[in-house]
Amino acid sequence: MEGRAWSGFGVVERVEFSTDGGRSWDEAELGDPIGRYAWRPWSYELDAQEPGEYELCVRATDEVGNRQPVDSGDVWNVGGYGINVVQRVPLMVS
Repeated sequence: MEGRAWSGFGVVERVEFSTDGGRSWDEAELGDPIGRYAWRPWSYELDAQEPGEYELCVRATDEVGNRQPVDSGDVWNVGGYGINVVQRVPLMVS
């Protein structure tokens, strides 16, 4: 798996990946930062060979300690703008 993480407050210093809906987290590998407010590449080796249902999640933490919240109840967002909550992607392996 690979993606990009961004924070408007500083360099992304950590990206974590979960296959169980956020109950446990593993470190993703980070690419080099190219600027203070640039998207930072990340990758994670996903080994989903066991049949079953998975819920994939990724969260980022920046240099000042801001971390994406796991649940929308953790964020006040009156207009629904700037949604920063961890997105959940279901995966079925058969």
